[in-house]
Amino acid sequence: MEIAHQGNQQLGVILGGFRHGMVAIEGDVIGAVRMSGRSLAGMLKARHHRIEVAARAGTAVVAAAADAEWPTAPGDPDPPVTAAGDTADAPAEALEKELAALITTRGLLASRRIGRGWEISGRDEQRAPPGDWATWLVMGGRGSGKTRAGAEWVHGLALAAGPRTDLRIALIAETLGDAREVMIDGASGIARIARRMRPEVEISRRRIVWPNGAMAQIFSSEDPESLRGPQFHYAWCDELAKWKHAEETFDMLQFALRLGERPRQLVTTTPRAVPLLKRLIGDAETRVTRLSTADNRDNLAPGFIAALERRYGGTRLGRQELGGELIEDREDGLWRRDRLEALTVRLIEPLRRIVVAVDPPAGSGPASVCGIVVAGLMDNGRAAVLADCSVEGKGPADWARAVVHAYRRFEADRVVAEVNQGGDMVAATLKSIEANLPVTMVRATRGKYLRAEPVAALYEQGRVVHAARFSELEDQMCDFGPDGLSSGRSPDRLDALVWALTALMLEGVGEPRIRGV
Repeated sequence: MEIAHQGNQQLGVILGGFRHGMVAIEGDVIGAVRMSGRSLAGMLKARHHRIEVAARAGTAVVAAAADAEWPTAPGDPDPPVTAAGDTADAPAEALEKELAALITTRGLLASRRIGRGWEISGRDEQRAPPGDWATWLVMGGRGSGKTRAGAEWVHGLALAAGPRTDLRIALIAETLGDAREVMIDGASGIARIARRMRPEVEISRRRIVWPNGAMAQIFSSEDPESLRGPQFHYAWCDELAKWKHAEETFDMLQFALRLGERPRQLVTTTPRAVPLLKRLIGDAETRVTRLSTADNRDNLAPGFIAALERRYGGTRLGRQELGGELIEDREDGLWRRDRLEALTVRLIEPLRRIVVAVDPPAGSGPASVCGIVVAGLMDNGRAAVLADCSVEGKGPADWARAVVHAYRRFEADRVVAEVNQGGDMVAATLKSIEANLPVTMVRATRGKYLRAEPVAALYEQGRVVHAARFSELEDQMCDFGPDGLSSGRSPDRLDALVWALTALMLEGVGEPRIRGV
């Protein structure tokens, strides 16, 4: 009797919270139903259908159905579900009745698990598309839920493979650190969303292993050659548009996807108009899903969407980073992405001169950026952009340390620093970190566009190459026109690039010296 009384009390809390527009833990089911626009009965029917399909295929442990956490097997057909129009505006009483019936038949704890399960809480666009496809491309804004979609897809593959399996999956990010901090251990990473059969992370071996034997190996776009040798059934590629060696890494992955009857890959990325992404969109075997940040507002901090909309709404940057739109290069821009792609090479030639250029921020705060770009001059007369070491949200002492670190790391000859925003304070700040730092102070006497034009001409002549992909820097380069960046922000990274290449190619600042002695 006491247990029944407590259950009635908690049910009252659920329904009472719903009547007042609140979504508490006990209201997970209602929140999911209202967010998805489907009926609770329809979603449960779809879930049970998936379990039956898996059971008939011999790949499911049917007892898992009690936890409402059995994953969708890739390619499983969905049964008809109640249309959104039937329930999107359903009165509160109807949902209350459905929830009360669910709790009566399944119990309170099981009902809460169902509400939290991905089958109900996930949005339709976060689930793998039906039909026959080789690549599922998910393009979304910041915080739109694309990482969660990827983690759930991978975890679902591992579980759907059965009680014992040799399933092999590749996890590829821009860097190994990104793979672990975002794809595995992040708030929406695989290890965090796994409600049962949580995989063990063996970071020293760069892999995660599920209890049933499924294994996912970690790779970085910085080392395409590491994909030679291994072979996989599936792959998840995260933030492909900002990979350092995107073409080489993706090519090596295609050769490695050679296990099973139908190898598949998922690509989750914030869209950028890079050639590889555009080719994937045009591929007949690619299914494209678009997510926007606003679609995921229920899982983001209150006011986050409104604050970003006020600042970036309607801008090219906002359409890309919030709306998940693929924004093409500006018609009046000085650079083109396809040209930058062609000029990205692996350096093997020695460098005669190296400079670190600095564009100090006008102020401080989370949005401030100190542009720091490293470039060198080769024996053949061409310049090479070696690194974008820019830092965000740092005070003077911190960005000065970043400059000195870049100077030491690349054994540079000189630091070139713009002083329009700080005058002698810039030199003093740098010298306070490294007293003997060779610093050349430069002052802008012409507008940014006029200073950038001669540097853009060097690119057109093929006299500048990039040693890797620098996504944030390239974004500014391809979005820079006569009126500056479309967002109205300062082109800090681009300014530093212009100063570095001006010093190397147009003015010859910096003295050559013997390195490593």
